[in-house]
Amino acid sequence: MRTILLAAVVLAACAPLLAQQPLDTAYTRQIRELTSAPQFNTELTDHLPADPRLPTPLQVLGYVPGTVGRLSYVEDINRYFRALDAASPRVLVFEAGRSDEGRELITVAVADSATIADLDRYREITRRLADPRGLSEAEARALIARGKPIYHLTGSIHSPETGSPEMLMELAYRLAASETELIRLIRERVVVLITPVLEVDGRDRMVDVYRYGRRHGVRPPLIWWGRYTAHDNNRDGMVLSQALTRTVLAQYFYWHPTVMHDLHESVPFLYTSTGTGPYNPAIDPITVNEWHQLAFHEVNELTRRGLPGVWTHDFYDGWAPNYVMFIANLRNSVGRFYETYTSFGAECDTARLQSRQTSVQWFRPNPPIDRVRWCIRNNINYQQSGVLVALGFVAENASRMLENFWAKSRRAVERGRSGTTAWLIPRDQPRRIEAAELVNLLRLHGIEVHRATDSFPAAGRQVTPGDFVVRLDQPYGPLANNLLGVQTYRSTDPQPYDDTGWTLGSLRNVAVAPLADTTIFGRPLELVTSDVSVRGSVVDGGGAGALLIGATTESNLTVLRFRLRDIPMWAAEDSFVTAGHGFAAGSTIVPLTRLSRDAVRRVRETVESLGLTALSVRDVPNVRRHELDVPRIALVHSWLNTQNEGWVRYALDRFAIPYRYISTQQLGDSTLLSQFDVIVLPYISADIRGIVHGQPLAGPPLPWRRSADTPHLGVYNETADVRPGIGLRGMSVLERWIARGGLFMTEGATAGLAVDYGLARGVSIVDARNLRVRGSVLRSVVRDRSSPITYGYPDTIAVYFNTSPLFQVDTVGLRPSEQYRDSSYVADLARMQPRVVLGFHGRSDSLLISGMLESGGELAGRPAVLDVSHGRGHVVLFAIRPFWRWETQGSFALAFNAILNWNDLSTGWPPAAGGRRSR
Repeated sequence: MRTILLAAVVLAACAPLLAQQPLDTAYTRQIRELTSAPQFNTELTDHLPADPRLPTPLQVLGYVPGTVGRLSYVEDINRYFRALDAASPRVLVFEAGRSDEGRELITVAVADSATIADLDRYREITRRLADPRGLSEAEARALIARGKPIYHLTGSIHSPETGSPEMLMELAYRLAASETELIRLIRERVVVLITPVLEVDGRDRMVDVYRYGRRHGVRPPLIWWGRYTAHDNNRDGMVLSQALTRTVLAQYFYWHPTVMHDLHESVPFLYTSTGTGPYNPAIDPITVNEWHQLAFHEVNELTRRGLPGVWTHDFYDGWAPNYVMFIANLRNSVGRFYETYTSFGAECDTARLQSRQTSVQWFRPNPPIDRVRWCIRNNINYQQSGVLVALGFVAENASRMLENFWAKSRRAVERGRSGTTAWLIPRDQPRRIEAAELVNLLRLHGIEVHRATDSFPAAGRQVTPGDFVVRLDQPYGPLANNLLGVQTYRSTDPQPYDDTGWTLGSLRNVAVAPLADTTIFGRPLELVTSDVSVRGSVVDGGGAGALLIGATTESNLTVLRFRLRDIPMWAAEDSFVTAGHGFAAGSTIVPLTRLSRDAVRRVRETVESLGLTALSVRDVPNVRRHELDVPRIALVHSWLNTQNEGWVRYALDRFAIPYRYISTQQLGDSTLLSQFDVIVLPYISADIRGIVHGQPLAGPPLPWRRSADTPHLGVYNETADVRPGIGLRGMSVLERWIARGGLFMTEGATAGLAVDYGLARGVSIVDARNLRVRGSVLRSVVRDRSSPITYGYPDTIAVYFNTSPLFQVDTVGLRPSEQYRDSSYVADLARMQPRVVLGFHGRSDSLLISGMLESGGELAGRPAVLDVSHGRGHVVLFAIRPFWRWETQGSFALAFNAILNWNDLSTGWPPAAGGRRSR
């Protein structure tokens, strides 16, 4: 009764505002019934205006967004927006792209009918303002006077965050139907874009598991979101590897929105983004000021309306440029996000908050309230009210927002005319293919890249014809500088939210150099207008008995081996010289004399198509070598989460390296394991005991499989119950498989599985005391030049490392006792010693390349890659993350070398007899 009376009071207070337009009473009643208390709504969203010409979500879907137990599939969401488009001249739906699984992503434009009819003109205005070069100030101001800011809202990039797609349907209707002064102002002065679901594949799976939980009382975890990425789909903004990210970027270039606003859900009750800092230095200070202007306006307006728990500042830092919203922030627009309190699918629950979440702080004077009933409709009310307040601010400041957009673009060009003025990417370098890929990535970002057409000096370097030059006097110059430059995150800065270093040239093992030279602007350069590629060649070295291909660590060397799996190939174990050319250990030898003419032609064509360079010689060189036997690979995922293995899987798929995708539960099948030579277990963000023993088995099974209840599950793998792990039997089967000659590889902290369960004798993992290294680029050194894992690498390698593990090698226990020192098993004991293949630089002051490092002495000198023999097989442990987020192409070959040389990893081992202890 009290709730009904309060609702009546609110309705009476709002009556003057709503008198000019009738309400949809049935819909309005449900909004208020679904909101757990009136204090969790505002006059902006506690009703729905009636327009008989327009369909409401209730009429199309059969329920009001925020109805407990109801979540909408992507097809239904898109169906609603198309129904609204068909009924309203104020709404227009565009197909934005397709997901990895073929689902449609849409973008919806909402404005007044005159603006919708003339959208191309407004797009052209923002496009011209995005590049101030050749645009006079008078022309720019005339465009600003005629233009309208474009505000792009994106929902549900993270699939468990379910409220935004529901809210955005209702928001679109409200923007099209309402005749309040605020809504009319927004329609007249702003173009609102809505992409209701970014991760469309994951959305449908989330609806499946949620509905399964409603029917059966237990809900399986959301194992897969998109094809490769889960939460990391919002960490792809630098490398642009995923279809989702490329679609958002394409939409940015189509619209050049003034603001991009990503809707997330996690913390209570509404966080609006500003960040603690340090802010990424590539972001124009004007953008940072706009963050604060919008955020404080929202906090003030929503607090004034009585909403508890609306705040800013203390959530993330604004440093890493890998978020989708940084597509806007680093292109002179405003990128921002909300975090609203999640509602466990589409449920009501009691908020159980920690004291740090409810304390009064300067940035949160009106904190969230503990122990209140929180429903999905509350979440929708908060999101929608905040968005309407933000849209109203942009409408009231439309010209200023466009002027700032133009001014930031102009300032970006000016920033590139002093200090570092360009970046040089030499054409001729050991990893020419990867250098070309880096150029193509920059171009995909919209960054202009030039090619030198003549030789000239610049900043003490000699630029040669064909070299690539990235001039920074361009609108996206700060973005280029940020991707290629060195990051410095101080130990005194706040705790970082994500990675602190990402210098792409170093991570990709590509030579890149900054140029501080203003003469570069007058040098002979031509704009690169299409993607660049490297055409390989076969050089005549005096015969046709063999092809020799140098060990450059290019990933296409691995592609070559798998593409020509029927052709015998060998790896040289030592360096050698032939026909006047020098080759390093690890160079590939392809004997030709026993091949058919067609096979020889195929080898040559494949070498050329992959951008590799081969030398044709008369005879196979007289050098120690071993055959590169093509392995059968299993890539293992856990049912706990598939976030990190997705990046390994993505790399294998990109290079068309065949593998079988299995789960940890299948490691106990000895018949299955007998079909593989290499098993790769990527990092799993769970404790080792959980990986082995799984989740508690109380209650009914939690299946992950396609069924009538869950039509979108089971795409990549299936199980009757996700809870079991490897199991002790599985560990025993895995141990025997390794001992018989298999290669088992782990990365990151998952190495603890091999260490804790006796598969990596002589290796331990120690806890850090004061070490802080959060996603940084570090310097490592080759510790064992004879190991096939290091084939092709220079003495030092830039690697990615994040916090753990810290390996320690102890071989004292593997020394033979005195009476057996002359025994034949001394060599066997030596072979059992862990082989330190790669180590972190031994000096802490030389360890950091980019990012943050504190107390680096705890890490300096420790192993980064270990090779441990186990019976006739090997366990290779990576402390580093060689396949991290498609950023670390420079370390791919460490893993690929291990895979290609899977049954020859003992080459050059054991060392001299005698134990040793090293960090």
